[in-house]
Amino acid sequence: MAEAVYDELRDLAAGYLRRERADHTFQPTALAHEAFLRLMGQRALPREDRSHFLALAAQAMRRILTDHARRRNAAKRGSGALRVTLAAVDAEAAAAEFDMGALDDALHKLAALDERRARVVDLRFFGGLTIEETAEALGVSPATVKTDWAFARAWLHRELADEAP
Repeated sequence: MAEAVYDELRDLAAGYLRRERADHTFQPTALAHEAFLRLMGQRALPREDRSHFLALAAQAMRRILTDHARRRNAAKRGSGALRVTLAAVDAEAAAAEFDMGALDDALHKLAALDERRARVVDLRFFGGLTIEETAEALGVSPATVKTDWAFARAWLHRELADEAP
């Protein structure tokens, strides 16, 4: 399965890195390989289908970048890091630098309230999956994904705005 989706995995990594600061030390290939190694290290890694594998890879990449950002920012808390707003997820917002740690914390809070809506954000925003692909991966209808996506974006926007300095 992994060999069949390698190009998509690398494109996913490139998408993640477009949202990071310009001088980030990761390259798309390195991030894709790190995520792949983490996934292959899991003993019970389910390999159900392409969208499920990409969803797991998106989660792994988010964790890798979050860990990297937290280590980098540990010595300089609050030193002008930009906060993500998620008011509109478009090309400009995707290119903007944001605080991956704050977004990860907000996603954990959302997951505690509603796991499926947090997964929708993982798959749509981080995984780059379409509404239909997300619906297939979660086993729900596209209409449900659209509703969950709208709710999650609004909730995250409020949550991140409340945390802004």
